Amino acid sequence: MKLTLARAAAAAMALAGSLATAQTAPARPISQATAEQLVEQLAPPPLTRSISRNITPEKRQIDLVINFDFDSAQFQSRSRPLLESLAEALNNARLQEMRFRVEGHTDAKGSARYNEELSARRARSVVEFLQGKGVSAERLQAQGKGFSELLNKEQPDAAENRRVRIITLME
Repeated sequence: MKLTLARAAAAAMALAGSLATAQTAPARPISQATAEQLVEQLAPPPLTRSISRNITPEKRQIDLVINFDFDSAQFQSRSRPLLESLAEALNNARLQEMRFRVEGHTDAKGSARYNEELSARRARSVVEFLQGKGVSAERLQAQGKGFSELLNKEQPDAAENRRVRIITLME
């Protein structure tokens, strides 16, 4: 009996570990999504009673393709529908009590300092848009990352490196 319980416990731990890894693996940035899809990606997964005591919820994150004018923090009109969906998602009852960090990311063109400043301005631009749509300022943090966390390290100038990342905060 002990051997069977030990195997079951080991299998449960392995499954939990693989689920956590699958959730944190970087995915391609999203260029379109509904509010419901964004809620599903950002809301913490329901924990089962048997596992919930031993597992702390992990930060959830999504990368969004938000297009900005060149050398600017002004987002392009084609990004508006995705930003509207994000605002609706953050105002959803399932996410209403959560806090989020909005990170701006760039590709590796230009200097590190310049890209950090540009990405910070872009993150603030997204935060200001979300606040204008009713998301409380206390729930949002803006942070510029420049090109310090490239999605495609083999191609530092690749388009997928230019993105806005939304991260749930567990604080």
